[in-house]
This record gives sequence, C-alpha cells and structure tokens, in this order.
Amino acid sequence: MSKPYSCIVVDDEVLGRELIASHLAHLPQFELVASCASAIEASQVLEERSVDLMFLDIEMPVMKGTDFYHSLGQAPAVVFTTAYRDYAVEGFELEAVDYLLKPIVFSRFFKAIQRFLAQADGAKDTAPEPQRPADDLFIRVDRKNIRLRREDILYVRGMKDYLEVHTPSQRHIVKSTLGGFAEKLGPGFLRIHRSYLVNQARISAVTRQDVEIGDIELPISDAYRETVLSILGMQ
Repeated sequence: MSKPYSCIVVDDEVLGRELIASHLAHLPQFELVASCASAIEASQVLEERSVDLMFLDIEMPVMKGTDFYHSLGQAPAVVFTTAYRDYAVEGFELEAVDYLLKPIVFSRFFKAIQRFLAQADGAKDTAPEPQRPADDLFIRVDRKNIRLRREDILYVRGMKDYLEVHTPSQRHIVKSTLGGFAEKLGPGFLRIHRSYLVNQARISAVTRQDVEIGDIELPISDAYRETVLSILGMQ
C-alpha cells in the first residue's frame, strides 16, 4: 500500500471531530494526523507539516472556516462541513472538494472521499479506491454463484455458520460468517448487532433501540449502539 493521505479535522464540536475520525477509520488509505477545535490550532498544525485533506467546519467561534481557508497560502484540499445548508454556495466558490451537511452519514462521506481521490489523481476514472466496493458481487447459493448488486441488499442476518441475505424481493441462504461477509461487502454496510448487518443507504429511520428499513425493524444491540449512532450522526 502506498503512503496514506494525511488528513486534519477542524471543528469546535467534539462530536463533529469524533464522527469524522470514526469515518476515516474505515479507510486505511487515509491517516488522521490532527484533530483541532479551532482555526488557530489548525494553523499551528499546518505551519509544522503538510496535509493532503482538511475537513473544515464553517461556523466556528473567533474565525469562520471559510475565512480561515481564505487566509491560507498553500492550502490543502478541503471538504467543508456545517449544520447550515445556506453555506453550500460559498463553500463551492472556494473550490472545495465537497460540502457535507451535518449529521454526516458514512455513505455521503464516502462520496466526498471519492471526489478527493479523483481530483488527487487528476481524473475520476483513474482514482485509486482500495476499499470502494464494486457494484456487483457473487454469492454461493445451492451450488450456483448468484450475482447481486450491493445496493439491492437491504440487510444480512447471521445464523451461526449461515446467513440470510435479504433483498426487496428475495432471501438467499449463504454459508458464511457475518464478519467475513461484511468484509466482502465493504464500506456502506453497518454492523448493528452480532446477528445483523444493514445497508446504510437503505435505512429509513433510526431510534436508540432499532433501525428501520421500510417496514422492517432490526434491533441495535447495546454493544454496537454508541458506534452505530455516532456513524449515523445521531448523537
């Protein structure tokens, strides 16, 4: 693996910084080198080292993120984050890689990462994406290899050495562990229980106790609750 891209997170809210760090932890080609609570802290980091990508909150005390970015000479690529939709135009006028509206779910975060990789390589179709899942995968069912689109998978239920893979129209029984199948699926699928793995893009509602996919309710276990709610931006 080549040298990872260095990242810095700048956000005056602790939860905002922790959520970005949690998302980055899923991407081994990225390294978080600093987590800063203000533009002042970030400027000190950038004076001491170069950074490839900065996640920068716009609305911060003392100095707004956009003003801070304006002040930089050799600025890293930037993804602006904010809870206020009205800042989107201003963010893109600064040639930002992307603009993320809080709470930031992983599927949207991953799109921003893809845009950065495309720009870093000069063209989207040549961007290296070690963990980007292909659209399709094959699963072994009844001595046949069945093609499935990842986006069609609603959730996966673990049953010891077997799994139920649920799509809107079918249920497939697959011999595999849930952990092993999660690695095969890649980013975008979230473990919410030792027996359940869900497609984040298919989640329609969330409570502290369960995840809803349409009319289906799936439990969030105590062991996974804080991680799940953090990744989904529910804390």
